[in-house]
Amino acid sequence: MAIIIDKNTRLLVQGITGKEGSFHTKLMLEYGTKVVAGVTPGKEGQEVHGVPVYNTVKKAVEKHPEINTSIIFVPARFTMDAVYEAIDAGIEKIVVITEGVPLWDELMFVTYARRHGVIIVGPNTPGVISPGKAKVGIMPGHVFKEGSIGVVSRSGTLTYEISREIVRVSFGESTVIGIGGDPITGLDFIDVYKMFLEDPETKAIVVIGEIGGDAEERLAHYIKKHGLEKPVIAYVAGMTAPPGKRMGHAGAIISMGIGDWASKKKAFEDVGVPVARTPWEIGEILRKYLAK
Repeated sequence: MAIIIDKNTRLLVQGITGKEGSFHTKLMLEYGTKVVAGVTPGKEGQEVHGVPVYNTVKKAVEKHPEINTSIIFVPARFTMDAVYEAIDAGIEKIVVITEGVPLWDELMFVTYARRHGVIIVGPNTPGVISPGKAKVGIMPGHVFKEGSIGVVSRSGTLTYEISREIVRVSFGESTVIGIGGDPITGLDFIDVYKMFLEDPETKAIVVIGEIGGDAEERLAHYIKKHGLEKPVIAYVAGMTAPPGKRMGHAGAIISMGIGDWASKKKAFEDVGVPVARTPWEIGEILRKYLAK
């Protein structure tokens, strides 16, 4: 099995006729993801790479009741409405690619999703991939390989680099999830960590964090409270960031001694999670831990 997406994923693309939506629909189809419908208001009756387009999510779900997942490629100002529309249509999992979503909108739709038991990945995420099964997002599929390492990341590019390193040392990934880089996200490290613990295919977990916020520290606190049931290895981007300087990333806000590289490294190492100093060290640490 995999987490969030698998071979049973039946995908709806919201914003399918736009440049990004159309481009990545093609790549997801080529990867083998079952994209069954798309939505763009006013474009019903069109097709994009053979996928039928509807005006509303409700109409798409009525025509294709097998839809269980949606991916959103709509402008930031329309994202909240798109998420609400998907939730109200009964879709269980929603991947929000859009970046630049207003903080208040994120808070509103993440709260609404939790009340309805809907999983939100993102916003500002590269998506989710279960290698060999399905890809729902903008990740380059060729860098991943089916295997037993679960990867959860706040970063986009680092997700690809470290996944490629995992493959280089002869491992592969069970599922790779970009939780998103914004201060408010649907899933956090703890949510995904618990999913990986329950997934029999996942034998070890790689956490890719970055300076700013306290998401990594909260995961470390959770591990301290509940124990390490599977090997966890971390990488935290931003080791050389100058102290006291505000970084450009939306989530990279450091305050009151929490959120910098040193505090995250210490939090992880205090609970037995090794922290790689470079992305390519991840592979060597994995090889050492899984050889035990």
